[in-house]
Amino acid sequence: MSNIFDLTTRPSAELFFGRGDRNDPRLGEVVGREAAEYSTAEIVILGCPQDEGVRRNNGRPGAADAPRAIREQFYKLTTFNITKRIFDLGDVRIGDDLEETHDTQIEVVKSLLADGKRVIVLGGGNDISYADGRAMSESFGAENWIAINIDSHLDVRIAEQRNSGTPYRQLLDEKLIRPDYFYEVGYQSHFCSPVYYDHIRSLGVNRISLELLRSRSEADVELKEHIKLKFVHHSSSLNTFFGFDLDAVRSADAPGTSAPSPLGLRAGEFIQLVKYAASLANTRIIEFSEVNPKFDVDNRTSRLVAIGMHRFCSGAQ
Repeated sequence: MSNIFDLTTRPSAELFFGRGDRNDPRLGEVVGREAAEYSTAEIVILGCPQDEGVRRNNGRPGAADAPRAIREQFYKLTTFNITKRIFDLGDVRIGDDLEETHDTQIEVVKSLLADGKRVIVLGGGNDISYADGRAMSESFGAENWIAINIDSHLDVRIAEQRNSGTPYRQLLDEKLIRPDYFYEVGYQSHFCSPVYYDHIRSLGVNRISLELLRSRSEADVELKEHIKLKFVHHSSSLNTFFGFDLDAVRSADAPGTSAPSPLGLRAGEFIQLVKYAASLANTRIIEFSEVNPKFDVDNRTSRLVAIGMHRFCSGAQ
């Protein structure tokens, strides 16, 4: 397996914000970015700055700029309640096509998981869920991980080429995950093909619509109750992956996405779900995709993801 530092590019030093005030340290002043600091890190940040899958899916390009935009906001935040050591590995080297980029992403993420790191992945298009999901499956086995896709879309599209709408179809068709260990969360029926919905229902995929999330007192209650049943007999063996497509958040709170919608999760509900991901000791990867800085307003979307990263790092078990 290749060295992860050969397969990635280092994050720009100018992103690591600092005020020079010892009474008000910022994450840019404490997060490691030198190779020597990798070994002691508990959480690793990895970017995948490409939107080829979005283009293939006829979406609006711009997600390639997201890892940098999110980092700019993240490193301005304070260190409040963060005790875990964080390392920024930088970005996956982008290949000549999406398939080559995914191959590199898989190799890097598998190395991080083998080293016992918890990984924060910054897309890029939602197609990276295939690469990260395959890394989970090859690392732990298809029987030993749960995937949660928090998205307004199902992402089980059939297409000649993989794209941002196909990642979970690939994972299911290639038997890289059990259907009953896969969760579609926050989907909106008006964005979902009835053919694809019937397909995942016939497979036994767990389905929690936006309306069902909203029917409970807090956004994470329904998901907690569903997943709790899976952990009763597998508390130490089931690893979890959370994929947050920012299209799931309403455009009032996240205007800079690949496919914005006036309906969706509120910012607070989004953060509640991120905090739930952090609360699970077996969460190995949390992924944020489809942020599109070209259409953002006052960095609102990038800042929301940055706050989500902060809550994950401060709440990680």
